[in-house]
Amino acid sequence: MPTTETEEHKALRQAVSALGKRHGRTYDREQLWSEAAKLGYLGVNLPEEYGGGGGGISELSIVLEELGAAGCPLLMMVVSPAICGTVIARFGTEAQKQTWLPALADGTRTMAFGITEPDAGSNSHRITTTARKDGTDWLLTGRKVFISGVDLADATLIVGRTEDSRTGRLKPCLFIVPRDAQGFTRRQIDMELQASEKQFELTLDDVRLPADALVGDEDAGLLQLFAGLNPERIMTAAFAIGMGRFALARAIEYARDRTVWDAPIGAHQAIAHPLAQAHIDLELARLMMQKAAYLYDAGDDVGAGEAANMAKYAAGEACVRAVDQSVHTLGGNGLTREFGLASLITASRVARIAPVSREMILNYVSHQTLGLPKSY
Repeated sequence: MPTTETEEHKALRQAVSALGKRHGRTYDREQLWSEAAKLGYLGVNLPEEYGGGGGGISELSIVLEELGAAGCPLLMMVVSPAICGTVIARFGTEAQKQTWLPALADGTRTMAFGITEPDAGSNSHRITTTARKDGTDWLLTGRKVFISGVDLADATLIVGRTEDSRTGRLKPCLFIVPRDAQGFTRRQIDMELQASEKQFELTLDDVRLPADALVGDEDAGLLQLFAGLNPERIMTAAFAIGMGRFALARAIEYARDRTVWDAPIGAHQAIAHPLAQAHIDLELARLMMQKAAYLYDAGDDVGAGEAANMAKYAAGEACVRAVDQSVHTLGGNGLTREFGLASLITASRVARIAPVSREMILNYVSHQTLGLPKSY
């Protein structure tokens, strides 16, 4: 993989950064989403023949990172173009591609993603949402929790399980569920975290879907699922790195300008060194994120899986430390609305928790990479 960014990637960073700075921390989500779509940023990873930019997760992660660094990250970019757009582009029927990809690219339609369940978390082997055949239709029954932006989405890509006729075992499958489908209801979860994108619990009560609601091959199972989960981890890393960069930039500016005893506080190593360490951590996390995106775009799903998990872990940890140190640098000012850092104390932890916890990533690396016995 290249160790430095191409001129095209540098130009993309600069252009997206300029867009983000125009909107800033007090951005209007709908306006920013619309403008990013018109400029081609939302669909930069989708195929050109369906209205996208023909790039990959490498380009899409740049967009999300730079918007985050400007203080205006778009969380639904992780879900709509990265997960759902990728899955449909790789495995969808021609009709599904024609219906969804141009609309996801131009921002006129969005899609949510439903995998997490109350008793299973993101463990695809314990998902209880089931799909059973009824003639040519499917009937979906189950519950999902902590599903982002369902109120904004035109449909939700639901992970369910169907019975394998050969083995009798349940296997994961993906279904497009329209927001107005009968039996498909949502309840907003009351979160302490303040964000434009709300969290929901979903109930599917014998939701009837036509045969063409199934995405891809009924027997492909985990292959299709992980085609969406690897980009999700890479984009979560981009989200976290952008947030960390935003916080760090505020702290650096403050440390340069704030003068105590005739010297800027940034001249003191007790202030400067932790900020330098935070910068190093973010840069290292970005390198792993870029490796993961490169491997995924090159078609190396196995290599990308390992790197994507590592990138998400590294970025989550770096983000939390960067936000914490930035708030600490500002002291009491770090808790004021004026500087826009206090809300990040809660928000930064999202990258540690979702879409998979850091402990589960350590489990993955310990037994997949290091070859150690499973602990679960």
